[in-house]
Amino acid sequence: MTAIKHALQRDIFTPNDERLLSIVNVCKAGKKKKNCFLCATVTTERPVQVKVVKVKKSDKGDFYKRQMAWELRDLTEVDAKDATKENPEFDLHFEKVYRWVASSTAEKNSFISCIWKLNQRYLRKKVEFVNVSPQLLEESVPSGESQSVAGGDEDALDDYQELNAREEQDIEGMMEVCEYAISNAEAFAEKLSRELQVLDGANIQSIMASEKQVNILMQLLDQALAEVDNIEGKLLSYEEMLQSVKEQMDQISQSNRLIQISNTNNGKLLDEIQFLVNYMDLSKGHIKALQEGDLSSPKGIEACINASEALSQCMNVALKSGHDKLMAVKQQQLLFSDLRDTFARRLTNHLNNVFVHQGHDQSSTLSQHTAELTLPKHSPLHRDLLRYAKLMEWLKNTQREKYEGLSRTYVDYMTRLYEREIKDFFEVAKIKMAGTSKDGKGKFGLHGSSGKLTGSTSSLNKLAVSSSNSRRSQSSSLLDMGNMSASDLDVADRTRFDKIFEQVLSELEPLCLAEQDFITKFFKLQQNPTLAQEEKVDDSDGTVHSRPTSEHRYSISDKDMVRMMMNKIFQSIETELNSLIALGDKIDSFNSLYMLVKMSYHVWTAENVDPASYLSTTLGNVLVTVKRNFDKCISGQIRQMEEVKISKKSKVGILPFVTGFEEFAKLAEAIFRNAERRGDLDKAYIKLIRAVFHNVEKVALESQKTPRDVVMMENFHHIFSTLSSLKISCLEAERKEAKQKYTEHLQSYVINSLGQPLEKLNHFFEGVEARVAQGVREEEVSYQLAFNKQELRKVIKEYPGKEVKKGLDNLYKKVDKHLCEEENLLQVVWHSMQDEFIRQYKHFEGLINRCYPGSGITMEFTIQDMLEYFSSIAQSH
Repeated sequence: MTAIKHALQRDIFTPNDERLLSIVNVCKAGKKKKNCFLCATVTTERPVQVKVVKVKKSDKGDFYKRQMAWELRDLTEVDAKDATKENPEFDLHFEKVYRWVASSTAEKNSFISCIWKLNQRYLRKKVEFVNVSPQLLEESVPSGESQSVAGGDEDALDDYQELNAREEQDIEGMMEVCEYAISNAEAFAEKLSRELQVLDGANIQSIMASEKQVNILMQLLDQALAEVDNIEGKLLSYEEMLQSVKEQMDQISQSNRLIQISNTNNGKLLDEIQFLVNYMDLSKGHIKALQEGDLSSPKGIEACINASEALSQCMNVALKSGHDKLMAVKQQQLLFSDLRDTFARRLTNHLNNVFVHQGHDQSSTLSQHTAELTLPKHSPLHRDLLRYAKLMEWLKNTQREKYEGLSRTYVDYMTRLYEREIKDFFEVAKIKMAGTSKDGKGKFGLHGSSGKLTGSTSSLNKLAVSSSNSRRSQSSSLLDMGNMSASDLDVADRTRFDKIFEQVLSELEPLCLAEQDFITKFFKLQQNPTLAQEEKVDDSDGTVHSRPTSEHRYSISDKDMVRMMMNKIFQSIETELNSLIALGDKIDSFNSLYMLVKMSYHVWTAENVDPASYLSTTLGNVLVTVKRNFDKCISGQIRQMEEVKISKKSKVGILPFVTGFEEFAKLAEAIFRNAERRGDLDKAYIKLIRAVFHNVEKVALESQKTPRDVVMMENFHHIFSTLSSLKISCLEAERKEAKQKYTEHLQSYVINSLGQPLEKLNHFFEGVEARVAQGVREEEVSYQLAFNKQELRKVIKEYPGKEVKKGLDNLYKKVDKHLCEEENLLQVVWHSMQDEFIRQYKHFEGLINRCYPGSGITMEFTIQDMLEYFSSIAQSH
C-alpha cells in the first residue's frame, strides 16, 4: 500500500498541488468486483481544500487515472455499518449515497479516522458518523498499523515543511563533499551521526559556560516579583479609597436621574395643561355672544358665527386618554353643552320669527302682481336669510333635530306663500288665454279635440266657453278652409297663446332655480362632483331620449332632502301646469304644438337648464302630458279624415283634409323651425300623410260624380305641390309617391278618355293587332274578311276631320266638367291628351303602312289638322 500511495502522490496529486493523506482499496457493494482507490487529499495552497478522490487503474495500461472527486464539505454522513464487529462495508452520503466494500477492516477504519480528523481540523462541519467505534473518533489513535497509516500522516501534515532554496544548496554541497553519500548511505549516515554528537557536546559546554549569567537573570526575576507585590499593595489601597468615591458618585447619579425624571414629568404635565388651556378655553366675548348676541344685526350675526365656530372647535377637540376623567375638563364640557343648547334654542326661535315675518311681508306684496303675468321675486328674503347660512351649518352639525325642525318650518311657511302666488299667477294666465281664445276647430276643417279642464275655476270655464261660442257665430265663414281671414285669426290667437305660455315658463324657471339655489346654500346641502353622464327619459310613446346630467350631483341624503323640500314648496306647480295645458288644449287642439316646442326647449336646450333641478324634473313630467295631448291631436285629425263624407251631386275637387294637411304642415314648420324635438313632428307627419293617402283613395273609390282617376290625379297633384314647396325631409319618399300616383292617374284618365272620339277605329286596329299576335303576317292581314281594305276605308270614312274636331270638343267639355278650378289642371290634361292622340295617330299610320302596303289608304285628317283642332278648342273655351 505504501508503494501505491507514493505512486499516486507522484503521478496524480503532486501535479495538482495536492497531498495524499489516506487511502483505501474499495469496490462497489453488490456489484462485479472492480477495484478502485478512495483517497483523502488536501491542497498545498491556502485556503486548504479537502477532497475525497476516486482513482481507478486504466484499462489500457498500468497507470492510474483520476475518475471522480467530491468536496469534503458536501459530505453529510459516514455509515460504518457496525461499530462492534469487523465489517469492511461502509457508506458515504454526498448528493447521493455511495456504498463501498473495503479490502480490509483496518483500511476502512484508518480512512474513516482520517476523514474525521480532516473534518475536525479544517471544516468543523457537523458530519454524522454512524455505527463508528468511539475509539476511532479521538485525536490520538493507538500505535500499530493505524498509527502508521493515519497518525504518521497527520504528524507529517503538521511537521512537514518543504525545503527552501538555501537548504537545498546546503544539502547538495554536503553530498558533494561526501561523494559516497549516494553509493554508501550507511557510511554517510554514520558520519552525520558523529558530527551531530560533536554539535551536541558543544551545545552542552556552551550552556554550562553561561550558568553564571543564568543566576544573574534569576536574581533579576526575584527583584521584579518583589516590585510587583509592592505595586499590588498600593493598587489595593487605591481601590479602597476609590470605592467610597464610587459610592458617592452612584448616589449623585441616582439623584440626577430622579431630577431628570421629575423635569420630564413636569414638562409633559405643562404640555397637557397648555393643550387643554389652548383648545378647551372659550373667551368671555364668545360666551357673551352665544348667550346674548344680537341675531338681527350684521355685526351681531358675525360675532355669533365666530363664537359658534370657536365653540365647535372646543367641543370637537380630540382629548387624549385620561383627559375626560379630569374634573376641570368635565366642567368645561358641561359648560360647552349648556352654551350649545342655549344658543341653538335662541337661533331656532329667531329664525322661526324671521320666517313668519318675511312670509307676511311677502304676502302683502301679492296684490301688485295680480294684474300682470309676473311672479314676485324673493331675492330680498333670500339675501337676508343667507346671512345665517353658516349658523345653519353649525346647527346642522350640532343639533340635527333643531336643524330639521327649522327646515320643516321654512317649508311650511314658503309652501303657503308660493301656493297663493302660483295660484294667482296661473289664474291670470288662464284669463288671458281664455280672453284670446277661438273656437276649437282643427285645421282639417273639423272641430279640434276638446278635453275636460282640470284644476281651473268654474268662472274660467265659463269664460272659455263663452269666448268659444262667440267665435262659433262666425262658423259659416270660418269653416271655409280657403278663407284667409279665418286663418289670420287662428294665427293671431295661437301666436298670442304661444307668448303667454312662454311667459309662464319663463317666470317659473328663475323662481324655482333661485329657490333651489337658496335652499342648497342656506341649509348647506353640499354637492359632490361626479362625471357628466346621460340620463334616459322615457316619453309616453316609449321613445327614449338622453340628456346630459349636471356636472355636480348631490350626495344621497342631501339630494333627497332638496327634492323633498322643493316638492313640498312647489307642490302646486305641476297641477297648475297640467290645468293650464288642459285649458290650452280645450281652446285649440293645435296649441299642443306650441306647448310641445316650448316645454321641450325648457327641459332640454335652454341655456341655464339644470337637469338635476326640481323644475327640470317637474317640466319633464309635464312634457309627457303635452306629448300625449299632441299625439291625441294627431289621432283626432286622422279620425276626422276617416269620417269625411262627400256630396253625391257635386264634383269632388280637392278634398278638405288635403288642404287641411297643407295648412297644418305650414303651421307646424313655422312652429318647429328650430325646435329640438323635431322627431315627434316627423312621426306625426308620417302618420298624417299615410292617413291622407289612404282616405284620398277611399274617397276616390266612393265618388260617383267625379271619375276615380280625376280625384286621385287632382289630390295627389296638390299633395305633391305642397310637399315640394315645404321640402320636408322625412316626407321625401311620400313626395315621390304622390308624384308617381298623380302621373299614373293622369295617364290613365287621358287614355280612358281618348278612347271615346275614335272608338270604332280603335276597335278595328285592336282586331288587327290581335290577328298579328295570333301569328298572321302583317302583309296578309288585308286578306282577312273582317279586316280587308274595304272595311278599313269604311271605318276611316266615319271619322272625317269635322267629326274628329266635334268629338274632341265634346271631350274637352266633359273634362272641364270633371276637373276642379282650384287645381287648374285642365290645360295640363288637354296637352297630355293631345300628345296621346298624336301617339295613337302615328301608331294607326304605322299599322296601315305595314299591314296594307301600297293601298294608298290614309286618315281623313293629318297631324297638323289635329294640332289646329286642339288649339282652336282650347282657345274657344
